[in-house]
Amino acid sequence: MSEKSNARELIVSTAARLFFSQGYHATGLNQIIKESGTPKGSLYHYFPSGKEELAHVCIEKANQHILQVFEETFAAHDNTGDAIQQFIHDLADETEAAGFTGFLPFSFWAAVETSCISHQLRIACQGVFADWQQIIKKHLLLDGMNEEKARDTALLIISMMEGALIISLTNQDKQPLLTAAEYLSVAAKNAL
Repeated sequence: MSEKSNARELIVSTAARLFFSQGYHATGLNQIIKESGTPKGSLYHYFPSGKEELAHVCIEKANQHILQVFEETFAAHDNTGDAIQQFIHDLADETEAAGFTGFLPFSFWAAVETSCISHQLRIACQGVFADWQQIIKKHLLLDGMNEEKARDTALLIISMMEGALIISLTNQDKQPLLTAAEYLSVAAKNAL
């Protein structure tokens, strides 16, 4: 990897970590530059529109990662209910291992925090939730669920998962995530 493309990756990975750990508004460009160890000129070279453009790239990168984890989890299970349960259990374990600090739910840092200030970021966040809903819906359809019920169940899964994550972080307890995992697994299996 060239030094220049390495600088871009350092900026993106640092910004993503900071956005997920402390939020969009609390993260400044100077902090990103300092913690990435890259020159200020590199940030403006790769992201001439500044923080909003950088946040957009971080949203896309986070989405790609989560979609990959969803696909890997679905591939390892015979049905969507078991896969969703495993996905949320893994999230609960990661949350606990991080000491319930160090990251914010996507719905908080990206969707809620940025959608009020940027039309472009709001559209990007809508795309993320649509992608998550689509991948879950696709697997529910493969399980034999009808189109409408699969769409609604996928939305329920995303909503409960993100809500349980917020409660788990607030309470510093993974039980809300584990409870959501159990109910969502049953919902995915019984809605057929």
